[in-house]
Amino acid sequence: MIFCSLYSGSSGNSIFVGSEKTKILVDAGLTGKSIISALENIGEDPRELNGILITHEHSDHVKGAGIMSRKFDIPIFANEKTWIAMERCLGNIKSHNIRLVEKDFTIRDMEITAFRVPHDAVACRGYTIFHGGKKISIATDIGVFTEEIRNNIMESDLVLLESNHDVEMLKFGPYPYDLKRRVLSEVGHLSNVDAGKAALEILKQGSKKIVLGHLSGTNNIPELAFKTVENIFLEEKLSIGQGLDVDLALASRIRPSSYTEV
Repeated sequence: MIFCSLYSGSSGNSIFVGSEKTKILVDAGLTGKSIISALENIGEDPRELNGILITHEHSDHVKGAGIMSRKFDIPIFANEKTWIAMERCLGNIKSHNIRLVEKDFTIRDMEITAFRVPHDAVACRGYTIFHGGKKISIATDIGVFTEEIRNNIMESDLVLLESNHDVEMLKFGPYPYDLKRRVLSEVGHLSNVDAGKAALEILKQGSKKIVLGHLSGTNNIPELAFKTVENIFLEEKLSIGQGLDVDLALASRIRPSSYTEV
């Protein structure tokens, strides 16, 4: 499979995953124009997309989903509660492109499992995508790293894991108090330190490629997120780099990145 983060951050999220016969997006949280441009930049044709998976209804995950579906006749996959919550944002979607899914489903030659993640949305989900003996997992918008998340993403060939904020930057930053409490809560977002701790657990269960994503543009710095997680690995005497104990990468908030074949 091919994995590429088109955009990953508080300003919008969209992930491309492709196989020999199937091409999908996980989320479409920017304008249709931005998503089309990003796909073309990595050599992909948006007319060939076979589906858009939605993690939850927040605008930074669904903003362009309706536009993409209408323009290219793409099915949108989400659980029933999420569909109800995001319908108004999506606009009019053709009935054959409304796909209600709960746990396990297929899109052509990809097998997909949805799993619960703790976030302040009606029914937020992460996804694991299987094809040809390979497994890609996407786990962002996580208030706390749960056993359900761990059990679903174990032994993945690649994991996109949230590393949203630096706690001190958030505490002393410009967000209002209520929003700070929300981000720090168990239905908020995973901090850099907690991402590092979660990544250690992931590594122990057979994964080697970790991509840090969904960074805040206000409460994080890419270099800080990377260094925080890297230091946690180094404390455990892990070697970092392609072909070593762990291959660690960052997903950009503003441009396609992490184009990887697994």
